[in-house]
Amino acid sequence: MSGILEVCANSYTSAVAAQLGGAKRVEFCDNLAEGGTTPSYGQIKLAKQNLNIAIWPIIRPRGGDFLYSELEFNLMKEDVKICKSLNCEGVVIGILKEDGSVDITRCQELIELAKPMKVAFHRAFDMCNDMEKALEDLIGMGIVRVLSSGGASSAYLGINQLAKLIKQANGRITIMPGAGINAGNIKELYLKTGATDFHASAKAFVESKMEYRNVTAKMGSIEDEYRYELTSEEKVRELVAEIEKFD
Repeated sequence: MSGILEVCANSYTSAVAAQLGGAKRVEFCDNLAEGGTTPSYGQIKLAKQNLNIAIWPIIRPRGGDFLYSELEFNLMKEDVKICKSLNCEGVVIGILKEDGSVDITRCQELIELAKPMKVAFHRAFDMCNDMEKALEDLIGMGIVRVLSSGGASSAYLGINQLAKLIKQANGRITIMPGAGINAGNIKELYLKTGATDFHASAKAFVESKMEYRNVTAKMGSIEDEYRYELTSEEKVRELVAEIEKFD
């Protein structure tokens, strides 16, 4: 049985590369350096107009933790409405309470607002105080898929916990390993966890074509502002090729 590759696409350009490389779905975001935030209306609109793969924007107003103010939650609701108006296949959410448990009340409100779109849960799950309890909460709410590294810094390091979660889920929800997945470790993750969906950014650096460069001024916190990251079509193809070898 072959699996499905979801690409964490940080722009419309990356989403195009994901489709060309053979991915089946994109978690659409911006600002990967902050773990991903909601992409712009324009990027979502163009992706839906011009791509055939499933588009699932992340609904996350900022980087940092997953405890949101009322203002931020209202913004999340508006972004869900926009995604629904653009006929996205689904959205990806994640809201926690101060004690590290899933904020069921707020998540349920977004799920209802999103209908008929489906809803997945991102790696806020890895920051929960009790992953087993959180998983049952997500299943009870009707979340269809949860992205997780097993609470570790990478899916490979969290491989044993991922296997336990997939066993606990027992087909009631899709557990999708993500974080540090590449063509060299995806098969072992498949064999040891039983996962069928996998998540990777498959990104590579793109060098700037600027001839004049002011290396003194800084526009942000990154070390080299004359290069940036985009999803690599070649890396996506490599991952898809590995998945297609699965039994």
